[in-house]
Amino acid sequence: MSAGQPLRVAVLVSGRGSNLQALIDARDAGTLPIELVLVASDKAAAQGLRRAEAAGIATLALAPRSYPTRAAFDRELFARIAAHAPDLIVLAGFMRILDGAVLAPWQGRIINIHPSLLPKYPGLHTHERALAAGDAEHGSSVHFVTAELDGGPLIAQARIAIESGDTPDALAQRLLPHEHRLLVACIDLIARRRLALREGRVMLDGQALPHPLQLAAGATRLA
Repeated sequence: MSAGQPLRVAVLVSGRGSNLQALIDARDAGTLPIELVLVASDKAAAQGLRRAEAAGIATLALAPRSYPTRAAFDRELFARIAAHAPDLIVLAGFMRILDGAVLAPWQGRIINIHPSLLPKYPGLHTHERALAAGDAEHGSSVHFVTAELDGGPLIAQARIAIESGDTPDALAQRLLPHEHRLLVACIDLIARRRLALREGRVMLDGQALPHPLQLAAGATRLA
């Protein structure tokens, strides 16, 4: 990517696409210097694709069952994504584990947002697991993607207190606006060429991060 040019972003979704909508809204408001070049999904009925179509963004839907193996699906998906020449791929509610060999060429150019305070609760049902453990706080994490499930280098996190009487659904709904701001803030740093992955370490303004950046309640910038 060239300095001064909008970051070319491809987004992968499997469901409603609310994080995608946050990116669209920030782009349209002029606060996020990106060009959304593709939204792709493993589900043709995903609401995220409809959001992309409404915003004039190219879409792609591929059916995993049409491919003989998971790796074959992943190779085709990423070949189709590569044709749009993104600088960054964002997994925003993409509910598939990706093949490590397919991911390797994209190291440092693919991020994921996950609804837990990683390394706690990789995988599914994170809200239920946080409540079952009696945690005092919960949150979302953005990380660079590696072959390890939800295990790549952490970029930033947003935290909320778990309240008495919280249910998994209530906790998820309270977390969602924080999640949206977190993803936008992380991509903003990448788009402004301030944040990158170098030799397995997250670098901000040329310095290795000693710990993940944090998004304060109501904030739009990371600290």
